Amino acid sequence: MTDKEIIQKWKSGLSKNKLSEIYKREYNMQIRIIRSTVRHRHDGKFITSYDALKKIEQVIYKYLKESGERTQ
Repeated sequence: MTDKEIIQKWKSGLSKNKLSEIYKREYNMQIRIIRSTVRHRHDGKFITSYDALKKIEQVIYKYLKESGERTQ
């Protein structure tokens, strides 16, 4: 999930917690696919709910900071 998708879903009314669940699910699914091959079985790291929420909050706060500076 890209930063633009996160902001778009957040603006449409999804909470940070719900967004972090979606982000965690998608991210871990990608890691699971990468790890499915023998060569890459130890690559990547699964993220926790806390890590996903941290990423979502960073993206939202970065967006709010940038949009606030543009209007001033």
